[in-house]
Amino acid sequence: MKKSLTRREALKGVATAGGGVLLGQSLALSQEAAIEIAGQPVEISLTSVSADTVRITLQAIENGQPRAIAADGVLVKEDWGRPAARLRTLAGSRSVKCGDLTVKVSGNPLTIRVEGKGGRLVQELKSDSATGKLSFSIGDGPLLGLGQGGPQFDRRGSIDEMRNGQRGYQLRTHGARVPIQLAIGTSGWAMFIHHPMGSFDLTGEEGQFLPPEGNALPLDLFVIGAATPTAVLEEYAKITGHPEIPPIWSFGYQQSHRTLGPPEEIIQEAKMFREKKLPCDMMIYLGTDFCPNGWNTHNGEFTWNTKAFPEPQKMIDQLQAGNFKVVLHIVVEGRRFIGVVSDPCTAPPLPSGRTEDNRWPPDRQVSCYWPAHKPLFDLGVDGWWPDQGDGLDAPSRLARNRMYFEGSLMYRPNRRVYALHRNGCAGMQRFASFLWSGDVQSSWETLKTHLPIAVNTGLSGIPWWGTDIGGFVPTEDFTGELYVRWFQFAAFNPLFRSHGRDWRLRLPWGWNTGDAGFSETRDWKPDPAELRNAAVEPICKKYLELRYQMMPYLYSAVKETCDTGVPVIRALWLHYPDDRTAVARGDEYLYGRDMLVAPVVEKGATSRSLYLPRGAWYDFWTREKIEGGREVTRKVDLETTPVYVRAGAVIPMGPIKQYTEEIVDGPLTLWVHPGADGVFALYEDDGNTFDYRRGEFMRVNIAWNDRQRLLTMRLANGSKILAPEKRQVVVRVAGESVVREVVFEGRPLEVKV
Repeated sequence: MKKSLTRREALKGVATAGGGVLLGQSLALSQEAAIEIAGQPVEISLTSVSADTVRITLQAIENGQPRAIAADGVLVKEDWGRPAARLRTLAGSRSVKCGDLTVKVSGNPLTIRVEGKGGRLVQELKSDSATGKLSFSIGDGPLLGLGQGGPQFDRRGSIDEMRNGQRGYQLRTHGARVPIQLAIGTSGWAMFIHHPMGSFDLTGEEGQFLPPEGNALPLDLFVIGAATPTAVLEEYAKITGHPEIPPIWSFGYQQSHRTLGPPEEIIQEAKMFREKKLPCDMMIYLGTDFCPNGWNTHNGEFTWNTKAFPEPQKMIDQLQAGNFKVVLHIVVEGRRFIGVVSDPCTAPPLPSGRTEDNRWPPDRQVSCYWPAHKPLFDLGVDGWWPDQGDGLDAPSRLARNRMYFEGSLMYRPNRRVYALHRNGCAGMQRFASFLWSGDVQSSWETLKTHLPIAVNTGLSGIPWWGTDIGGFVPTEDFTGELYVRWFQFAAFNPLFRSHGRDWRLRLPWGWNTGDAGFSETRDWKPDPAELRNAAVEPICKKYLELRYQMMPYLYSAVKETCDTGVPVIRALWLHYPDDRTAVARGDEYLYGRDMLVAPVVEKGATSRSLYLPRGAWYDFWTREKIEGGREVTRKVDLETTPVYVRAGAVIPMGPIKQYTEEIVDGPLTLWVHPGADGVFALYEDDGNTFDYRRGEFMRVNIAWNDRQRLLTMRLANGSKILAPEKRQVVVRVAGESVVREVVFEGRPLEVKV
């Protein structure tokens, strides 16, 4: 704070409040003082984003105007309307109403207190006037969010530099770091810091956000004071965007490859999935240089390697005729991505991805780089695996995600996009981006750590997430048992992909061939006895078939994510915020609203301890009813991972399919779990286009009345029955022998059980 102002100067400062309602202004104008941060005069702007969210910006004043916040593409819009208040001077305290929130600003030190209805404290921020360091309340519950990777599960007690990439934090077990500056306090608050990118010190009673030295301003953040956990994520979606829906086949099983054999082996391996009746939707091929023989000539290049693909069009046609999608690995380096695909290209196009002297350019204009993909589109390639890019800054990472979405739509306007990214940024969900956790090691510790990573990544607005089944780098832990346990975990992830070095052991039948294939890990050799492990393939088949049977449930949860921002993998806190034990559990998660998954992550386990929140639950495998609100121990064998369904849930399951779009003559089974009332919104569309935006979708609202034992089905408003117009439905009751067979034709239907 500086010297006292004249009355005229103070009145001028008050006028900058922009029409906001200033409460309790018993201020001596002679005491008004300019607000300063790091030696610079600043303007504080308070803007109501919604009833539950306020935007708070601190901007340096230059030539009488606040310095603009750079548009980086993260926010769905840059302007949320006229601020409720603009403050350049301050004395005492001022209160500003922003929706249902009240923001109180006071000085010495600069303090911004956000309160909800009834004076409930949402957040209190204190800014160090010398450095711009921001202190904030942590609360007494676990602190979650902050993106993929980093210390797990509760972020309290850690220092997080928010470094991006595979050198961010303990890659071996925690995976690549994708920092998202969304901190979620389970005690009832959330805060998204849009700018600048800084670091978090969460070791004290208060949290601290430390901006980069010399870059404290502008500070742009959003405080969310929503009453319920799910509403918190809905508010975040309003700020950075709702997730875009990928194609339905991207939620099927994905088989990734590394060092390839001859062309006939590539085709035969795909045929083997169909011959063995192992469901699969996608074949992903790595680039040459990361392996001796990949799909292209060299990493970063777009020309085919004729040793593996001598006739690319013919081989793509063969794979697609077998109902496999073809996805290619793409590497790009450099420091920045600039612009969008629709910009005019002002530099020489780079079809190889490199300059004439075979170097990566430091800056890459998106509109010049993207056209190099078009020949592959013309051959029918279905999707992309953009790798590398750890060194890109946050706007460039987001620009790359955006490029694969908008660029694909440039060539295929009404076809959904699949791109599996290694790097991302807040807002990436708007571009249907998948994310995987990077080059982790094949170890039990890694598998265990990835359960809370899955939860925190989903809470951070990145819903389409998964990991390399089995881990990327083999270690002595890598056996058929570890692979099976990882496979079971991945079957309940949005991304269901097997990948890693010594990739033939990532095939469902790879542990029973006697041959690990091309060796890529010098200091690791598989136990020869493990290469005749006949138990692995049948268990993989069981979970592959389950994944496809569960597709009606999963795809409906995917659409719910797009509509609300609530992820498929959910912290127990989202639905049980009043259960302190549930809130603190990071070793299990909800899969959609109704299922609880507790993957087995211990070698040689014969049981799994887990916590069931209050209410009745059903063992998914045995249909046995169990009372919750307590810790339970579930006996397990190798083929079983504990899954529970809450009472009141209606779980839709379809017939077994070999790929998601296969037409199978079989009914839809609705599993009712009695003991409470429940609802489910069954969603369906064509799975590939954007026609659902024009009303071409089916949403069936299903309700279970437990007292009346009555199940009702009716189309939601604006929905229509899709083909087939007569739907065979089997209603079954968990734990009972009751079976009812009905036909749903779009008209309201009641089923008494």
